[in-house]
Amino acid sequence: MGRFDGKIAIVTGAAQGIGEAYARALATQGASVVIADLNQELGEAVAEQIVADGGTAVFKSVDVADEDSALELAAFTADTFGGIDYLVNNAAIYGDMKLDFLITVPWDYYKKFMSVNFDGALNVTRAVYPHMSKRGGGSIVNQSSTAAWLYSGFYGLAKVGINGQTQQLAHELGGSNIRVNAVAPGPINTEATRTVTPGTMVNDMVQTLPLKRIGTPQDLVGACLFLLSDEASWVTGQIFNVDGGQVFRS
Repeated sequence: MGRFDGKIAIVTGAAQGIGEAYARALATQGASVVIADLNQELGEAVAEQIVADGGTAVFKSVDVADEDSALELAAFTADTFGGIDYLVNNAAIYGDMKLDFLITVPWDYYKKFMSVNFDGALNVTRAVYPHMSKRGGGSIVNQSSTAAWLYSGFYGLAKVGINGQTQQLAHELGGSNIRVNAVAPGPINTEATRTVTPGTMVNDMVQTLPLKRIGTPQDLVGACLFLLSDEASWVTGQIFNVDGGQVFRS
């Protein structure tokens, strides 16, 4: 018996990196998983590999910034598997994001960035929560970052917003037995991080951590699955740092 047998999960941004790790772990423990991403080639490959490994998964293209696309994702999941229990809002512009200051980033880019990295989580949550309510409740995990507490320009600002959104939605959806929490990773060794952050900067950052190593996607899986599971049935509105001790919060 798997920990998530009979459960249906959507993971956005699951075609690679951290989202892929979340999706694979959910499937390994019995959940039926929708791999939701803009990258069809990589997303389909992840779903096919999960199935080859004995799990249940399908790919669905989604633009989290688009309301209709989010609604289509929710309807597709419910039609395919019979409902929705879990949502992981992981999709974000990151690996190819523009490096600029908050005071100089072009407005058009800033608005597009926020439409994905902040509004995207709300968009998909709004589409999914009625289906969770029909199942008697559910659990949502948003992807935050330690960037919310460090200087990180508009990327960090989006994560501050995700933290606030997590807490607000925990209050709004608690009456429907839907819990909303977030995982805030520190520096994680993904292709996206290697692309956006110079290696010397990553190495310097790692040396400031109490645990002197960069994190891996697998380091985040335990926290995400705990927050989704019934073991966390009285946990909502919380931001869980998984960061090697990068940020100390009191």
